[in-house]
Amino acid sequence: MKGHKYGAKPTTVDGIRFHSKAEAARWSELKLLEKAGELGAIERQPRYPLYAKGPAHPYDLQHIGDYVADFRYRLGPQGILTVEDVKGFMTPLAKWKIKHCELQYGISITLVTRR
Repeated sequence: MKGHKYGAKPTTVDGIRFHSKAEAARWSELKLLEKAGELGAIERQPRYPLYAKGPAHPYDLQHIGDYVADFRYRLGPQGILTVEDVKGFMTPLAKWKIKHCELQYGISITLVTRR
């Protein structure tokens, strides 16, 4: 069987299959923080549709793809929306999708890097 081109090793934690050991480890950390009451409403793989202006009219938006984050949750007593992406290696496409998503949705995406 051929491995992942960036060396990620799929890992199962809590009966959930993750794309990498780093993502699985971050899930375990987030679950502990949730148990401690520091965050809540954890979601895995939230999808953000990405749009760009069409050629005919500036308001003619075309769906050009999706950005899928690793985690989204509410942080602290104020419930601050937090979106995270766990990366071992950042590709140019990933950089572009993150930047596009941040601009389109007015959010900041936190990168969690591990090796």
